[in-house]
Amino acid sequence: MTDLPTTPRFALPLLGVAQAQKEVTHNEALTLLDALVHSAVEAGPLATPPVGPEEGQCWIVGATPTAAWSGQANAIAIRTGGGWRFAPPREGMRATRLTDGALLRFVGGAWAAPATVGAPSGGSIIDSEARSAISTLILHLAAQGLLISG
Repeated sequence: MTDLPTTPRFALPLLGVAQAQKEVTHNEALTLLDALVHSAVEAGPLATPPVGPEEGQCWIVGATPTAAWSGQANAIAIRTGGGWRFAPPREGMRATRLTDGALLRFVGGAWAAPATVGAPSGGSIIDSEARSAISTLILHLAAQGLLISG
């Protein structure tokens, strides 16, 4: 299907004029849309494919992939009935990592996780109300996937 036209952003396959078996191209596009719209990945970035993936699950492929993911650095790997499908990331793309709820971003050619922020501690004067407010703020930011509480 490489000779068919594609969409400019995610290279989704478009139907060709007088194309035979249009359902193949249409189904491929729907599979990619299913994985990429409001993208949620099981885990990642990972170098090796998981054992026993279920259809519809997605992962972020690491920078140096191996095995069935070889040559697909940084892509979103989508498990389908036909095996693995890969969607290359775009600058600014976001995906929620289900293992920890982190909101990953594809920036500068790599997937970036939120910063890890620890709870307030130390100092010579302890302000318990300020620490409580900061801790609550950290929890809310972590719940939104904007940082990882440490």
